[in-house]
Amino acid sequence: RPMSARSHPKILIVDDTVRNIQVLEVILSDRFRINIAINGLQALDVAEKGEPDLILLDVMIPELDGFKTCKRLKKNPDTRDIPVIFLTARVDLDDVVRELS
Repeated sequence: RPMSARSHPKILIVDDTVRNIQVLEVILSDRFRINIAINGLQALDVAEKGEPDLILLDVMIPELDGFKTCKRLKKNPDTRDIPVIFLTARVDLDDVVRELS
């Protein structure tokens, strides 16, 4: 799905750390409309209803981790074309790649 033509596309930030959300909002709120989800299940709901243009998804979130959340987003015809960027402090790339397989 192409990025919307609106002057302020929507970004869904999925993170359970308030400080991370605040930092991202400060950086992005001038150019993007921001929606927030604090766990994986909420992210699925907000993504389907809010139709974001991009999802910034933390890997370590409650309810449903970021990898499982992404897999469910990609299986849903309504959300599968939304680009996802993972946010993580994990440094083991092999673990990350294995989770995405």
